[in-house]
Amino acid sequence: MPIAPDTFDYDAALRACARGERGALQGLYQQESRYLLGVALRIVRQRQLAEDVLHDAFLSIWSGAGGFDAGKGAGRGWIYSIVRNKALNAIRSREREVAADEDTVEAVLHENAAHDAAEAFELNASLGKLNDCLAHLDASKRASILFAYVDGCSHSEIAQRLKAPLGSVKAWIKRGLGALRECMA
Repeated sequence: MPIAPDTFDYDAALRACARGERGALQGLYQQESRYLLGVALRIVRQRQLAEDVLHDAFLSIWSGAGGFDAGKGAGRGWIYSIVRNKALNAIRSREREVAADEDTVEAVLHENAAHDAAEAFELNASLGKLNDCLAHLDASKRASILFAYVDGCSHSEIAQRLKAPLGSVKAWIKRGLGALRECMA
């Protein structure tokens, strides 16, 4: 049963999530899920899609709780902003979907088959060169770039992972990308 929003400690629950305490996420879910589902439903206007948004939002809350900063805002607001952003992203991605019949799909696939083989060869060659260029970077620059572009981490998350100052991480990424551009040219 949910606790009154003014007595539930959202910030503490998020800190507990950051420590990996699953009960804290369950508490957040029990406290806010019905309201958050309402927010998602108002935006996406489809129950199934709203439930998917809520699921994705709670995964993001769980994985991103370590990045929550109570100094920048309230925990409850942070949770609601995640749901809102997920719902808006779902709407945007649905707007990009284009329905096509089987004949159209078949024609496009057939048209692109020869082109795809040439692109695959070029991609493999580029990836090999990229791996060589990454290998020439020092460990901190390489790790920062991989965390940013492969894992999708923010600068502050990378700083936490590498136990390094935020400014150093930003500099490593900037210099590392410059070195990669130079190497790939």
